[in-house]
Amino acid sequence: MVIEGTDPGTVRPGGRTARVRAAVLRAAGDALAEQGFAHMDLADIARRAEVGKTTVYRRWGTVTSLVADLLMDMAEQSLPRTETGSLLDDLKANARLVQRTLTDPRQGALFKAVIAAAACEARTAEALHHFYDIRVKEWAPCVQQAVDRGEVPEGTDVHEVIRAVSAPLYYRFLMSGESLDEAAADRAAEAAAAAARAGAYLRGGGGPA
Repeated sequence: MVIEGTDPGTVRPGGRTARVRAAVLRAAGDALAEQGFAHMDLADIARRAEVGKTTVYRRWGTVTSLVADLLMDMAEQSLPRTETGSLLDDLKANARLVQRTLTDPRQGALFKAVIAAAACEARTAEALHHFYDIRVKEWAPCVQQAVDRGEVPEGTDVHEVIRAVSAPLYYRFLMSGESLDEAAADRAAEAAAAAARAGAYLRGGGGPA
């Protein structure tokens, strides 16, 4: 899914309009982290961003469209992958980036609010899925390089390996309440790397011969 075209909030202009968009998205992120999706209001976000209400309503139209644009911007602004020449070190870098994001007071609250909204709002769910698709595709080349080096078997689903790194971290973040520290991030990376080397992520699920 690509959020583009003529829907509200999807144009990528420059100049003053770009500055307005940046201010509104920053205000939307603050409101989402502080209040959650259910309490977001476009008029309040316009006030926070110090822009006219009509500008916000004309460009985004709904809170859902604004959150979708916020997620697109977050995906575009996320840090690029780390390439160390070692699958384990690359996956640790990925895991620690996820861990830092989820434990950041603002970012963690924002993600919880978006995930909660995505459970009951289809457009937000679509935007969230697109956000993670972008991030997985950004890091997948690290696994492909490991395949090319012979670290993991040919036919490994490189996207599944990246998903396997963050999955236990999100479980701690959303479900168990267990400590989400660097040690947990490193264990997630180590488990994903070991499983990949053993052929657990071969396409088709057949495992090693």
